[in-house]
Amino acid sequence: MAPIRDKFTIHSKAIVCQDVELKGDITIGSGTIVHPKATIFAIAGAIVIGSGCIIEESAIIVNRRKEIMRIGDDNLFEIGCRVESPAIGNFNTISTRARVHHTVRIGSYCVIGAACVVVPTEEESLGDYTVFYGPASERRTWSGRGKVQEADLRHKHTEYLREMLPKFNRLRRGDGT
Repeated sequence: MAPIRDKFTIHSKAIVCQDVELKGDITIGSGTIVHPKATIFAIAGAIVIGSGCIIEESAIIVNRRKEIMRIGDDNLFEIGCRVESPAIGNFNTISTRARVHHTVRIGSYCVIGAACVVVPTEEESLGDYTVFYGPASERRTWSGRGKVQEADLRHKHTEYLREMLPKFNRLRRGDGT
C-alpha cells in the first residue's frame, strides 16, 4: 500500500498556524482555526474538517481508516485531546485530554468531558446530545438547554482567536506552505 501523499487544502478564511503537524490528504474549511502544536494525520484515508472548528494546542486528530474522516462544523477540540473517530457531527466539544477511539462515530451537540476515554468494544454511533463525564466516563443525554448560548460563546471565542493568533504566530497557506 502506497502512503498517502501530503495534500493540504486550506480555505482562505481558515487560520492554520505554521507550527502545526499535517500529514496526508487534509481539507480544512472556512473559519476553522488550528492552534500551534496541533497534529492532524491522515494516515490511511483523507480528513475533511468543516467550517468554524477550533483545534487547540496538542490536539491530535488521526484517520487510520481508508474511508474519509468527516468532521462537521463548529466543533471544539481542546488541549491534548486525541480523536480517531471516522465521523463527527456539528457543535461537539472534545474536552482536554479526552480520547475517542476509531470505532466511535459522534453525532451533533455531544460533549466528551475532560480526560474521558470513549473506547467501545464494537462499532458505536453516539446519538445527538450524548455527554461523557467523570473519571469512569459515564454517559447521559443532554437536554440541549443552553445550546444557543454555547454557540454564541464559541463564535466569540473564534472571533478572538481570529484576531489574536496571527499577531503571535506565522500562518500556513493552502498550498502546503
